[in-house]
Amino acid sequence: MGLSQRYKTLEALGLAPLGAATATPTKLVKTPTFLKALRARLHEQLVARLDLSTIDKLPPAQVTRQLQEIIGEIMTEIRDLPLDRDERQTMTAELIDEVTGLGPLEPLLRDPSISDILVNTASNVYIERGGRLERTATSFRDNDHLQQIINRIVSRVGRRVDDSSPMVDARLPDGSRVNAVIPPLALDGPLLSIRRFGGKPLRFADLVSGASVTPHMVGLLAACVRARVSILVSGGTGTGKTTLLNALSAFIPEGERVVTIEDAAELQLQQEHVARMETRPPNVEGKGEIIARDLVRNALRMRPDRIIIGEVRGPEVMDMLQAMNTGHAGSMTTIHANSPRDAITRMESMAAMSGLNLSEMLIKHTIARSLEVIVQLSRGTDGKRRISSISEITGMEGNVITQNEIFLFKQTGIAEDGRITGEFQATGVRPKILEKVARCGIDPMTIAREFGAA
Repeated sequence: MGLSQRYKTLEALGLAPLGAATATPTKLVKTPTFLKALRARLHEQLVARLDLSTIDKLPPAQVTRQLQEIIGEIMTEIRDLPLDRDERQTMTAELIDEVTGLGPLEPLLRDPSISDILVNTASNVYIERGGRLERTATSFRDNDHLQQIINRIVSRVGRRVDDSSPMVDARLPDGSRVNAVIPPLALDGPLLSIRRFGGKPLRFADLVSGASVTPHMVGLLAACVRARVSILVSGGTGTGKTTLLNALSAFIPEGERVVTIEDAAELQLQQEHVARMETRPPNVEGKGEIIARDLVRNALRMRPDRIIIGEVRGPEVMDMLQAMNTGHAGSMTTIHANSPRDAITRMESMAAMSGLNLSEMLIKHTIARSLEVIVQLSRGTDGKRRISSISEITGMEGNVITQNEIFLFKQTGIAEDGRITGEFQATGVRPKILEKVARCGIDPMTIAREFGAA
């Protein structure tokens, strides 16, 4: 058939005229706009033939086979469909993703190298790969299409997002964190952020090979975990706090009961005896909220050896500090802060909000007695994440909590390709925590040699 017949086919689909639909067309240009419109029409026909109530009850593999068959029938019925073999396969995969998954997001979610997916309205989709942001060619049909995908995500976890509740936190089946904001709060259209959840958690061997930490630093941290030293992991957004907390947890001896508390479940502890809990937001009526502080208090009744909190961000910090100081040594948590000193200041501020009517000096003494090591993480301008400092809290001098820095990363410059150059250094200070480590019969150097220390 000639181009005139092809245009008649497109008219039947409701896709013509597409630019140059003249009486004597000479060329059919398959622009992104054309392909998007064609995909929408095919999707409409596909949905019209589906029995959605039956699909939900079938195994995923059987659903995929049925969808492939129906899509193939639709494409066969359309004479002179202007798609070659590869384009048909691509279109079929996109239609299946639209029906069974999250539409245009599915290819991005299948890419393990992507750590974040950031959607700024229907036509602007960015990803973070290797610590750097880049724009993708992915797009949604329109903002209504994006809104449908957001609704699909939140409905799966029993949440909703609408005019009365235009912000929502949720998570995907693989644990990835999702945040969505819709109009009227989002002025130009829905906003969607997905923090990917890696299938295989990074271990210290991976961090050492990636030059994010040295074997000697690993030896010290591993010895601290095994000796039940209380640790705070500090860092900014996207610096890898949860990743490091997962790696640290690998050194918790088997046989200990560990209770984890998170806002969005991300920790992947390898121990056998782990009790996991997650906070709960209020329902539509504003009731039923369970905050981290409630779970920390409940955890104390669960006979834990250690409590691990995904992140302290409020009055639960005081309950966590008291737990560390009353039989739950070796507990760990993370905090948003740009330096170890900032981390302590933030903890003081959050403890003041606990409602316990404590004096500033008593709060400082509680922090100094309970917390022992602060691990600071940073992400450089080159996107690389690394441990930039390991400090120990040594006590109080006057009204100031004192610290000793044990290891640090010293930047020496920036290479031509934008990479940050520098080296990890030991400050030469002998940590007081080594006395506690030695009493437990643990040698940090033995562990360091396991990770390649000379």
